[in-house]
Amino acid sequence: MLLDPSTMETKVIPHFNGGEGELHAKMFTDGMCKILLGTLAPGSSIGLHTHDTTSETIYILRGTGTEICDGQEEALRPGVCHYCPKGSSHTMINTGTEELAFSAVVPVQ
Repeated sequence: MLLDPSTMETKVIPHFNGGEGELHAKMFTDGMCKILLGTLAPGSSIGLHTHDTTSETIYILRGTGTEICDGQEEALRPGVCHYCPKGSSHTMINTGTEELAFSAVVPVQ
């Protein structure tokens, strides 16, 4: 199945999971997997949340930021991938001066 983000509606989600600012997201879900193309403006974040029933894989496309997973801080930059295993908690913060763009895959497990 081909997914074309240029044909998807952009959803603006304020304070996603209790974070700061807005998450702009183009999202596909079929009940078994969520695939998201998202952006966070400088200073915006996705709040700390736990993946009780899923894992999440995030690939950074552009910008810089910080991911904190189970208390461990990780630097985000284009080309790196963050993995949050099922049962873990994480947050993502745009600490840079430009938009942080990423792709995320969240399979139901």
